Amino acid sequence: MKIIDSHTHLYLPEFDADRSQVIDRANALGIDTFLLPAIDASYTPRMEALKNAYPNQMHLMAGLHPTHVKEDFEAELEHVASQLQKKDRIAVGEIGVDLYWEKKFLPQQQIAFDRQIAWAIAQQLPIVIHCRAAFEEVFEVLEGHRGKGLKGIFHCFSGTHSDAQRAIDFNLMLGIGGVVTFKNGRIDQFIDQIPLEYIVLETDAPYLAPTPYRGKRNESAYIIEVLKRLSILYKCSQEQIADQTCNNVLRCFDLS
Repeated sequence: MKIIDSHTHLYLPEFDADRSQVIDRANALGIDTFLLPAIDASYTPRMEALKNAYPNQMHLMAGLHPTHVKEDFEAELEHVASQLQKKDRIAVGEIGVDLYWEKKFLPQQQIAFDRQIAWAIAQQLPIVIHCRAAFEEVFEVLEGHRGKGLKGIFHCFSGTHSDAQRAIDFNLMLGIGGVVTFKNGRIDQFIDQIPLEYIVLETDAPYLAPTPYRGKRNESAYIIEVLKRLSILYKCSQEQIADQTCNNVLRCFDLS
């Protein structure tokens, strides 16, 4: 059974002590493809080192994470643009709006989000959206790009059924991770109403570990718990979930 972790930060310091073992544990379960979203310029060397170490398994994105949009966001965007010139980035992400921690930089977040979407469309790349406490603000920016060839993933989807339908209407798939296993995650109440063609699996490791690992460091091997939960909710085999979600990732990111 082949499984793709469509969103993992394996390059972060949380994995410095045992990164190879983490990857080996995932590989043993059939997880051999990892998509690495960017955060800001400071992490680019780490991302590229991991790609060099596992060239056939790691796939890099370029983007400025909304929580890292500060006064210097224009310089950070220049870095994103330079990364996209390399032509080896598979997506623009993770980008979006995050109002959970503070709202001070909302205008800058929306400017950065809008500009990076435009770059993605120009290069025919998918986007990977980070949205926290900001669904209306995210959809406001997306509306300006309707009908322009937008595609991508709504990462760590935690919205309502209505939000899910709005995302799909923008030609976006839903990234489903540990939240679907939480008792208070809510998306388990309607996710089976979303066709599997719009679902991809992800971990967001080292964050958002699924039950029964909640509160611990997340890793790609734990995506199995997400797979198990979706199999129950959709009333189909784990193999069916794995096959469909893998095909969705391959199609969205133009991977072979």
